Amino acid sequence: MRLSTLRHMDLTYPPEAESFRKEIRAWLEVNLPRGWFEPGFSMTKDERQHFNETWTAKLFAGGWICAGWPVEYGGKGLTLMDQVVLNEEFAKANAPMRADFFGDTLVGPTILQWGTDEQKKEFIPGILDGSISWCQGFSEPDAGSDLASLKTSAALDGDEWIINGQKVWTTQAQHADYVFLLTRTDPNAPQHAGISYLLVPMHQEGVDVRPITQVDGSAEFSEVFFTNARCPKDNVVGGVNNGWKVAMTTLGFERGSSSTTGYRRFLKEWELIVEEAKRHHKTSDERTRDQLVRAWQKVKIMQINGYRSLTDGLNNTHDAALLGACNKMFWSETHRDSMELAIDILGMKGQILTGAGPVAGPSGAIRRGREDYPVSELQASFFFSRSETIWGGTAEIQRNIIGERALGLPKEPKVPSAN
Repeated sequence: MRLSTLRHMDLTYPPEAESFRKEIRAWLEVNLPRGWFEPGFSMTKDERQHFNETWTAKLFAGGWICAGWPVEYGGKGLTLMDQVVLNEEFAKANAPMRADFFGDTLVGPTILQWGTDEQKKEFIPGILDGSISWCQGFSEPDAGSDLASLKTSAALDGDEWIINGQKVWTTQAQHADYVFLLTRTDPNAPQHAGISYLLVPMHQEGVDVRPITQVDGSAEFSEVFFTNARCPKDNVVGGVNNGWKVAMTTLGFERGSSSTTGYRRFLKEWELIVEEAKRHHKTSDERTRDQLVRAWQKVKIMQINGYRSLTDGLNNTHDAALLGACNKMFWSETHRDSMELAIDILGMKGQILTGAGPVAGPSGAIRRGREDYPVSELQASFFFSRSETIWGGTAEIQRNIIGERALGLPKEPKVPSAN
């Protein structure tokens, strides 16, 4: 695949990638539940629970978890193109393809790049088979977008680090076995230079997880308080006081192989919005039709940007962080706007709880809602879209990155201290 200009985009995949595509598709047809690909397929609550309990083991047996990792660490050593094909086929089948996002997509590759042999032996097997679950301990109440100002501290006491501080917006903290945690290990060093990256057990005294209840009744995020919590001395990844570099590596792993599939969930939601517009007799309204077309155009732009990201990744022609900032800003704001359109179309009925309980997220896992607060799929997405311009880098910070690094604009002036 190559790209010179948008008028000359070659979307032809190499023959070996197409051959691999057939292998993946055949595996899915054999291993997914009978009837999965038939229109109107559904599962009972018990069938869904059984599927969730057994699917990870099937993925592991098939070698699909972390398939891009080197063979010596349990992966298949897939090329970027093959990883893209793998993502595409699972997305087309609407089949979950990861055991634990934070483990196999973020901290696992980070350990492979920066970790010691002992760390790889201890943690990589559990990430591969899904037996260790993870959460990410980066953001703090006063250190979100300005991450380098974090205050959570770790002081060495013999063979252990003693950790004190607070993290916030920690996704799935209440279910995690470990947190990959940014801490300040040298309070006298410059902001970026005194940070270390620790792998900290969650199930211990001194770790207090407090779920944050969201407007739809779910509690996906948590506050986490560390009070003299402990972590083995050897659980520093990348060396003491080198945590900033390691963390930037972690954040870079979020993008790449999913570049051509990320738009699919937005297209699916757009189709749901169109269905609701028809049901509420809004398609005859000129303004609504115009908004629906504009929303569809932006989904197609996401798709094209995905191919651009893939081409740049294959050719190593662009700064991944810079392109990622552009894409993150675009899709998060587009999704927020499209979900506002959905609620507008629903009108007053959008204020009524019309769902049947918990709602499945993009990966197929139950994501939002609860039995006594039955949001519909569009209602759940509306609530969640409010957070998407904040997590993973706020839209304002993305604009700063683009302005300073892409357009060469001067840095935003710092606000003088009140002192």
